Amino acid sequence: MKRLIDIGFRKVGEWNLTQSGIEYSLHDCADARNILYCFVCEQAVLYVGKTVQSLKKRMYGYQNPGPTQSTNIKGNKNICSLLADGKQVNIFALPDNGLLHFGGFHINLAAGLEDSIVKTLNPSWNKTGTANN
Repeated sequence: MKRLIDIGFRKVGEWNLTQSGIEYSLHDCADARNILYCFVCEQAVLYVGKTVQSLKKRMYGYQNPGPTQSTNIKGNKNICSLLADGKQVNIFALPDNGLLHFGGFHINLAAGLEDSIVKTLNPSWNKTGTANN
């Protein structure tokens, strides 16, 4: 987790258990696009993802997964399980400040960093992770 904080990730929200399932709460970056995000429990990075949508729209996908959205379904199940065990699941994010350019082209920070972070940290909920629940 320290490595992500060192490059600018910050806590922007958390997941909560409700009678009908899970619900996200974002206090920062809700409308940010081209953003890297991760789910963290007890300082362990469980999942790293990116989205070109707003962060709130992406989190809504985990909160209310469609029947064919396997990543969202798995994420929802994993988050529910931890919350049911009384654990806290936090949402951290690294927004794209739009300052990276190459030859006049904007570089999408989220797209450029996600694979490297997943490969290095090997989060258990990512497909390349060690504990594919």
